[in-house]
Amino acid sequence: MPKLFTGLSAFPLTPADPDGIVDTAALGTLVDRLVTAGVDSIGLLGSTGIYAYLDRVQRGRAIAAAMEATGGRVPLMVGIGALRTSWATDLARDAERAGASGLLLAPVSYAALTKGEAAAHYRAVAGATALPLCIYNNPGTTHFTFSEALIADLATVPGIAAIKMPLPADDDYAGELARLRATTPETFAIGYSGDWGAAASLLAGGDAWYSAVAGVLPDLALRLTRAAQGGDASEATAIDAAFAPLWALFKTHGSLRLMYTIGDRLSLPVGDPPPPIMRARTDVTATVDAALDHLGVYLN
Repeated sequence: MPKLFTGLSAFPLTPADPDGIVDTAALGTLVDRLVTAGVDSIGLLGSTGIYAYLDRVQRGRAIAAAMEATGGRVPLMVGIGALRTSWATDLARDAERAGASGLLLAPVSYAALTKGEAAAHYRAVAGATALPLCIYNNPGTTHFTFSEALIADLATVPGIAAIKMPLPADDDYAGELARLRATTPETFAIGYSGDWGAAASLLAGGDAWYSAVAGVLPDLALRLTRAAQGGDASEATAIDAAFAPLWALFKTHGSLRLMYTIGDRLSLPVGDPPPPIMRARTDVTATVDAALDHLGVYLN
């Protein structure tokens, strides 16, 4: 199973100005910080990386800056979600030419996709390059949910190597993993996003944690990951409990806006949210400060 789709995958913000021009120097700083922390991979241009708000030129600039910052030290997975299949395949080829290690594809749409349309989209994009592709199952933003049958079908497509799953509504990670693994190849990697489910999903045997918070707090996210991977449920649960106030804020306000707030508090060059998205309100900022304080000893 490729390292790209196992362990901790950190998703940084993409610093940009209100016109969507990427600050490549700032992005390089954020990426280098993740490499130094020792994350297993970097997920560039994910939802936290504001891919949906950047045009093809700016996405290309972001990939080039991130590749330079990694210097080949950490695998780079690049988000290539786009409305048209032809646009997504163009973005996939751009990422391949730039030296990316893999691709992350969300089923972006305006008109709701049918299962057949989604399947055709993934088959076409997977066949456009030699890079391994991860399915981005994110119904909260795309409003498309992959059935287990569709996942099983796509897992057999050459080039499709992994899936980034949302957290199960019933928290039955072990059950869901068992069902998915029974119908997908042994080499197919199954990981989760939704940071508050990290400890539970990893302890249940999930292959990867695709993490927004790791984009700004990589050291602590890595400690949680390594504890869970090593079967140290006590340590993983303790770190997860320290994160609990922050997880509660993520559930209420979404992680994107809060990543800018945390970045500001850590004096990181995170740039501005893409309009019409705005930074969190002042009252929310105060609760973020309290949540970071609650992490206490783990941040020291």
